[in-house]
Amino acid sequence: MDLEPVAGTIGAEVKGVDLAGPLRDDLAEGLRKALGEHLVLFFRDQQLDVASQKRLTGAFGELMAVPYVEPLADEPYIVAVLKEAGETGISVFGGAWHSDFSFLPRPPGGSVLLGVEVPPFGGDTLWANQIIAYETLPDDLKAVVDGRGAVHVGAPYGVKHAPASDLRLSRSIHIQRGDPEADREVVHPAVRTHPWTGRKALFLNPIYTTRLEGMSAEDSRPLLQRLYEHAVRPEFTCRFRWTPGAVAIWDNRATLHYAINDYDGQRRLMYRTTFAGEEPY
Repeated sequence: MDLEPVAGTIGAEVKGVDLAGPLRDDLAEGLRKALGEHLVLFFRDQQLDVASQKRLTGAFGELMAVPYVEPLADEPYIVAVLKEAGETGISVFGGAWHSDFSFLPRPPGGSVLLGVEVPPFGGDTLWANQIIAYETLPDDLKAVVDGRGAVHVGAPYGVKHAPASDLRLSRSIHIQRGDPEADREVVHPAVRTHPWTGRKALFLNPIYTTRLEGMSAEDSRPLLQRLYEHAVRPEFTCRFRWTPGAVAIWDNRATLHYAINDYDGQRRLMYRTTFAGEEPY
């Protein structure tokens, strides 16, 4: 297994590994160690079917069926992330900086994403290292987040924070909306400890975090804005150009990611699986 960093602070391309076959224990352990170090791993020219993608995902944690997003028929652990060529001028799934489903009591540990059909240009994905983001916070912001909780809600799926009625959304990904249960506030540490490495990471994102614990949404807003701007500084990020058969595995505990919506008129199909995490601490 050969690891080549793709950026200065996050991401590595893994060469010399065939993910389609059975994963030996030593290989699975090596991949977990590499993910803990680099936070996002990239692979090219893989021939994954449904079974091998689920097997690969299980090497990092228990398979997890995510809420609110309809999976493939008869495959509760696989979501087709699809935008058809005719869907133009719409908002796309994951089209803002976020950590997946951070409003759950036990958010996902991470995900595996397979490129199936990709446009000839556009549709890249960005990731940002939230360990480095925390370690480089200005002292005044560290004083705000250290030891403090952050409030998360399932805003896009609920009632109180639902998207505007005139917002054009994808018809190809079936998402449940208008669920009052998604408005329930869940408090997680604003800075969480990674269970594999013991390192601390910011755990905030503009889709699901509504306020800082002990503060109103209005008072939290300027502080959160400063935190978000710092969290995605270019030097904390990497960008991946998708090709058919490319695979990305990312750690949801210590990264944010962003799906770039710049491929109108082109079809893009990805298959995503998710592995479970733990209650943030």
